[in-house]
Amino acid sequence: MTRLTDLLAETEYSIIQGEIEDIEVTKIVNDTRGIVEGCLFVCITGANFDGHDFAEEAVNNGARVLVTEKEVKLSEGSGVTIVRVESTRRALAYISAAWYDYPAEKLTTIGVTGTKGKTTTTYLIKEMLENGGHRTGLVGTIETVIGDTHIPSLNTTPESITLQRYFAEMVRAGIDSVVMEVSSQALMLHRTDGFVFDYGVFTNISPDHIGANEHKDFDDYLHCKSLLFRQCRTGIVNGDDEHIGDILKDSSCEVVRFGLNDGNDIKAGNIELVNGGSYLGVSFDTKGLLDASFRCDMPGRFTVYNALCAISVCRSLDISVEDMNKALKNAKVKGRIEMIEISPAYTLMIDYAHNAMALESLLSTLREYEPGRLVTVFGCGGNRSRDRRFEMGEVSGRLSDLTIITSDNPRYENPEAILDDIETGIKKTGGEYIRVTDRKEAIAYAIHNAKKGDVIILAGKGHEDYQEIKGVKHPMDERVLIKEILDEE
Repeated sequence: MTRLTDLLAETEYSIIQGEIEDIEVTKIVNDTRGIVEGCLFVCITGANFDGHDFAEEAVNNGARVLVTEKEVKLSEGSGVTIVRVESTRRALAYISAAWYDYPAEKLTTIGVTGTKGKTTTTYLIKEMLENGGHRTGLVGTIETVIGDTHIPSLNTTPESITLQRYFAEMVRAGIDSVVMEVSSQALMLHRTDGFVFDYGVFTNISPDHIGANEHKDFDDYLHCKSLLFRQCRTGIVNGDDEHIGDILKDSSCEVVRFGLNDGNDIKAGNIELVNGGSYLGVSFDTKGLLDASFRCDMPGRFTVYNALCAISVCRSLDISVEDMNKALKNAKVKGRIEMIEISPAYTLMIDYAHNAMALESLLSTLREYEPGRLVTVFGCGGNRSRDRRFEMGEVSGRLSDLTIITSDNPRYENPEAILDDIETGIKKTGGEYIRVTDRKEAIAYAIHNAKKGDVIILAGKGHEDYQEIKGVKHPMDERVLIKEILDEE
C-alpha cells in the first residue's frame, strides 16, 4: 500500500470530498474490472466510455478514492475521497509513476516518434546498446521486451499505468536502458507524462492518423509529435525533414541533427546499394560528430535514415562503431523489410506495408536495385476503406512486374469482393497480375515460379501471426507458411 499524499506529490489537485491524510491506497485502477477494496480509481474520459459514469459502481465495489476531472454522481454518505484534477489522463501518468516509485529515473529512457521508421529504429538502437553492454528493454508496436519476456502489443505506446509497470519490471530485471516508440496518440493522451526522456528521437513526419478518433488535421498531428521535445533532455532529430522547425518549436532540449544534407551534425554520404543475391542492403559513410563507415543488411534510402538515427543516438551513449556495425548486420525486425533467405538466386522478404503510401515507398526503393522482376504478393483488410484497395492495386500494378493478389484479413467481408476491388486498381495500369485467394497458395506460387534475380515481397501482414476471418483470428504466420511450402517440395 502507498499513502495517497505520496501518490499525489507531483499532481496539482483540489479535494472535492473527504480527506487525504492517512489514507493508504491498495491499488491504482482506471478500469472498473480491476477494482479492489481500498483502491484509487481514476475516471478516464475515453472515445467510447467515460469512467465518470462508473464512479458509483467503483465506490460500491470498494474504491476508497476517486480522481476526477468533472462532477460525478454518488449516493449520499458514500464516504469516498474525491480528488479533482484538470486532466485525469495526465494525473494517471503521474500517479502511476509515483505508485511504481519513479522507475524511469532508474533507466536511460529513449523515446522515438515519427510517422515512419519508429519500429525499425527502436530495434536497431536496442541491438546497438546490447552490443555495447547495456541491458535494454523495448516498448513498441510489435511487442514489449523485458529480458527474455516478450509481450505482444495492443497499442504502439501503452497506457501510462501499464508503461510505468513495464518500467518497474525492467528495473527489477536489472535492465538499465529502455527504447520505446512514442505515438502521437500517446503524447496527446498523456501516456508518457510523469517522467522526462533522456533522449527524444524524431524520424520523419507525413500526413497520417488523421480522422475522427485520432487527429483533426495535420497541424494537430504535427503539434502532438512536437510535444516529445518539451519532455526530453536531448533531442536527436532528422534535420532533413521539411517540418523540423515545427517539431522543435518551443522545445527545451539540446539538439543533435542527422541527415544526408549539409548543416546536420551527423551527415551520411557515399551511399551505395548492396545486392547480395538473397539479400539487399546499403553502405554509407558518416561525417561531422562521427567519422565512420557503415553497412546495413536492409535496403533503401529510408534504411540509411533509420540506421543514421540509431547511430546518432548510440554515439551519444558511447557505443563503438564496431558494435553499431554488428547491430546493423544482425538486427532483424519482424515484418519490417525482413529478409527470408531460402535461395541464393532470388530475394524474398516480408514487410508490413499495408497502405498505398507505404507500398509505393517500398516498391520504389526495391526498383533501385534493378531486380530481374519485382513480384508483389498482397491483399487488403476487410471492413476498411475500399479506396485503400483501389490505391494499393494501382501502386502495385504500376511498380511491380507481377502482382499476386491474395487474401489479407478479410474480417466480415467476402475475400473475393476485396480481390475484385484490388483488381479494379491494377487494371488501370495494365500491370501483369494473377489472383490466388488462399495466401499460402499465393506465396507458394511466388516461390515455385521465382526466377534468378527476382525480388519477391510479401506485403501487408508483416509481424502479424494470424488471419482474421468473421471475428476469429486464425493462426497464420508467413514464416511458418514459407517453411511448410519448402518442406512440401
